[in-house]
Amino acid sequence: MKKKILITGSNGLLGQKLVYRLIKESNVEVIATSKGANRLKVQAGYQYAPMDITDEKSVKDVLSKYVPDVVINTAAMTNVDACETEREACRKLNVDAVEYLINTMKELPVQGHLIHLSTDFIFDGNHGPYRETDIPYPPNSVYAESKYVSEKLVEKSGLKWTIIRTILVYGVVDFMSRSNIVLWAKDALSKGKDINVVDDQFRTPTLAEDLAEGCILAAFKGATGVYHISGKDFMSIIELVNVVADYWKFNKALIHPSKTATLGQPAQRPLKTGFILDKARKDLGYEPHSFVEGLAIVDRQLKENA
Repeated sequence: MKKKILITGSNGLLGQKLVYRLIKESNVEVIATSKGANRLKVQAGYQYAPMDITDEKSVKDVLSKYVPDVVINTAAMTNVDACETEREACRKLNVDAVEYLINTMKELPVQGHLIHLSTDFIFDGNHGPYRETDIPYPPNSVYAESKYVSEKLVEKSGLKWTIIRTILVYGVVDFMSRSNIVLWAKDALSKGKDINVVDDQFRTPTLAEDLAEGCILAAFKGATGVYHISGKDFMSIIELVNVVADYWKFNKALIHPSKTATLGQPAQRPLKTGFILDKARKDLGYEPHSFVEGLAIVDRQLKENA
């Protein structure tokens, strides 16, 4: 029997990486779902079902049709500042949609394994890097609160569940429809633009392929509970951008340090997060690429897509 794995948000960066990785597995039936049309370049080797995760009927119709063994929920509103100003939209996608998934999965003839993506932003950023056993201290933003509430819903669901928290995901998406810190920095520096970059935020940036692998390892091993899945290199955002400049041989004089407090962003950011990966390494056999190795993968994919 093939394991049926349904992915929400399959048009997004992580969703695409999950689809492309899972269609290589002969014992997996992949169901990709996202709002609207399928936006992946490769449209063979899996089934696609349009699903608006904020519409309870849409969720019930799709999940009842496929009855998945595993649901990997990558769909979320992740623009932190937009969440601050569009609170209703944030709640619908980050909280209500998770409730719809849980309620529907509980009604299915086979109760599946829910793997839910969360974030380092649920921590206050005063004591990073963090382990899974560290106590979240939200909310410092509407986004952080929504993700924290969704974690609690998953934990209390009664389903078989896994929460995978991650940090600052980067990678190449089909048709370059979205950007991220690495692509933004590369694009700006390649055009000779001066950029202001914060030097007081610290993260462990995560290659999208590594995050997908962490989700798949949890699915295949049936691992439950909370896991921290990120890159292994702990660095400030300005260090990250300097490594990007070094890798592609751009002029680092274009990079100017700034402080988070001076940016006037609508949403507060935790200053120092980062993850300790011991549990994921021990339980899942997870081992991420280094940041420079991740940049090499990005570089190769950009050339392939050119």
